[in-house]
Amino acid sequence: MFHSWVLYLTKNRMRRIYLDYTATTPVDKRVVDAMAPYFTSTFGNASSIHSFGREAKAALEQSRESIASVIGSRSSEVYFTSGGTESDNTALFGVAAKFGGRKKRLIISSIEHHAILHSAEILRKNGFDVIILPVDPQGVVSEEALLESVTPDTFLVSIIHANNETGVIQNLPRLTAIAHEKGALFHTDAVQSFCKMKFGTEEAGIDLASFTAHKIYGPKGVGALFVKRGIDWQPLLHGGSQERNRRAGTESIPLVVGFSKAAELAAEEMQSEHDRLSRLNSLLRDIISQRVPAALFNSPAKNSLPNILNVSIDSTKMEIDGEALIINMDLVGIAVTSGSACSSGSLQPSHVIKALGRDDNTTMATVRFSFGRYTTEDELAIAAEKFAEIVGRIGKRKKASLNAS
Repeated sequence: MFHSWVLYLTKNRMRRIYLDYTATTPVDKRVVDAMAPYFTSTFGNASSIHSFGREAKAALEQSRESIASVIGSRSSEVYFTSGGTESDNTALFGVAAKFGGRKKRLIISSIEHHAILHSAEILRKNGFDVIILPVDPQGVVSEEALLESVTPDTFLVSIIHANNETGVIQNLPRLTAIAHEKGALFHTDAVQSFCKMKFGTEEAGIDLASFTAHKIYGPKGVGALFVKRGIDWQPLLHGGSQERNRRAGTESIPLVVGFSKAAELAAEEMQSEHDRLSRLNSLLRDIISQRVPAALFNSPAKNSLPNILNVSIDSTKMEIDGEALIINMDLVGIAVTSGSACSSGSLQPSHVIKALGRDDNTTMATVRFSFGRYTTEDELAIAAEKFAEIVGRIGKRKKASLNAS
């Protein structure tokens, strides 16, 4: 079925518009060029002591220093992983293993990525006390709830920096200050915010942070975990002395080099790209506001990443099949999603949108538009118009709304 649809698109030369940059990004050609030599001529194992290995080791450490400079840390505080999920898992399980005997409480928010939520659930099943903090209708974590929940028994607070579904940004310095006041460590999943906004590990006051390459035009399969100097933690993988005995396994030098090059480019272009994406976001928001009266915006106009616009169809005004909405957008060549890529295929309503106070039907009728480096104004205008047309065609307005109007 999927293969037939691809052939149909090719045969009919339908214009395809990719608006799922939050799920993953295309690899920048400059990144591909930087990686290329490490697949062929400079292919050594960084653990080998001969010249081939030393060349690989030099590239590994140069890449580490590059990532560290982008996040404002020491290179010795950066550990390469396979991506955001491994970094999140390592942060929670690694810290729990060191502090779990003395401290048993973990605090997270209700809008975390599943890499955090599922890890927290495993810890709960193993006897840890897991507290899930609520958010307000804008998706902001309650500082009051954190203040009430954090105790001397808390070993870690983990709160996502910028949400992957709505783009809402948390005030990390204030949250970390609350956690540190009670002696708890603070971790943040910075996968979405990385290189899209100014971020400094020292300024934020965090102790651990997760990053990945494929959200910033780098390769899939590589990420990093920042761990502040002096913090002890237990590694997940064993069997080698790589990553200073913290992550066993031969490092993928091409991926690491690609990651550092992608971060370098994204950091250089961050401000200009932020301004451009903000204009695109406003354009998309304006068109949908005008053309879709039942639209509810889950991404706040302020305090949110500019590359994400999350929209629900208000179930009190219109009945619409959310899955049909996504499929119909795809049928006209526009790639969007209903939420996190990690939960695609699931018919369950998004936990993030539910946490904002939306009902199940409204939550199910949700579309996440996410755009990036290669998105044009023309593409977003087309997507907005197609979205409005499809909502009008497959949605059914509620009689009560019709009478009220």
